[in-house]
Amino acid sequence: MNNNPLFSPIKLGKLELANRIAMAPMTRSFSTGNVPNDLVVEYYRRRAAGGVGLIITEGTCVGHKAASGYPDVPMIAGDKALTGWKKVVDAVHAEGGKIAPQLWHVGAIRQPGIEPGGDTPGYGPSGMAMPGKVTGHTMTQQDIDEIVAAFAQAAKDAKAIGFDAVEIHGAHGYLIDQFFWPETNQRDDAYGGDLAARSRFAIEVIKATRAAVGEDFPIIFRWSQWKQQDYTARLVETPEELKAFLTPLVDAGVDIFHCSTRRFWEPEFADSSLNLAGWSKKVSGVPTITVGSVGLDADFLPIDGSLQFRSAAPASLDNITERLINNEFDLVAVGRALIANPEWANQVQDGLTDSLRPYSEACLKELV
Repeated sequence: MNNNPLFSPIKLGKLELANRIAMAPMTRSFSTGNVPNDLVVEYYRRRAAGGVGLIITEGTCVGHKAASGYPDVPMIAGDKALTGWKKVVDAVHAEGGKIAPQLWHVGAIRQPGIEPGGDTPGYGPSGMAMPGKVTGHTMTQQDIDEIVAAFAQAAKDAKAIGFDAVEIHGAHGYLIDQFFWPETNQRDDAYGGDLAARSRFAIEVIKATRAAVGEDFPIIFRWSQWKQQDYTARLVETPEELKAFLTPLVDAGVDIFHCSTRRFWEPEFADSSLNLAGWSKKVSGVPTITVGSVGLDADFLPIDGSLQFRSAAPASLDNITERLINNEFDLVAVGRALIANPEWANQVQDGLTDSLRPYSEACLKELV
């Protein structure tokens, strides 16, 4: 396995990585009081020791009163949370890994009562958590400016405590994606209309983040076609539309696109085998990260609409390595397989794939 392209080093601007394996961001909800604790420190340290080149943390909420939507998710604001994250960063660096926080605002899906935030409702471009149903607060210009500033401050703080990059969460039907998606953005001002106008909020976030961290600090932007509100949703239908969408984001300061799909092997457009990361790299000219059931034989969708998520057994990596050899993308993000196997990267590199554990819902009940 020593010739496996997954384990070749790469330099992406100032980001130098030992291999092409990234840990995908996955909400775990073990940060009591919204502060990363010793359990969280050890969780990330083990993945760095297990051979992951770049850890992208679970979504960590920026310093805005409506940013959080789930109990016990970490913040990246306030002295206690930043001190907790500094311990995580130091532990990962001690194992030779690199780490980036995912900066997150959940938007209109928030329900009052989640801490921090108390009775604050969800904030969104049109107050819609679901298409056509106003359940929260429609953002004013002042709200927009405050949240843009919160992303920038979170990025500045992340750099100050030693993170190696930041990832802005622009996917999966959360706040930035609620602006992108016409079903949840019904605004008639400069932030609504066609996709170029609906991208204005994201562009302002990226520009403010770039100004906060300087020219050389890597900014990753995660985006998706699918939404948690609608797995079939699509922002763009052609490579030409994709280029028109991504180019302004690059101009604003994005260095790397993290292209979220449920199944990495599926082609994004007709008449080509390229997936979303492959097309995004081709049309934008910047590096990309692919993700979506890597190393597993089933995606994460619930079975028959129930709350029981799919179990998944280890699967061949031949397809992903072939695409990496073809330079379709630059990094490969691994999610659930790394929850089940903290040493997944080292096991794969050492040819010990027979020892990999399957993923199941039981894996989510503890942080190991």
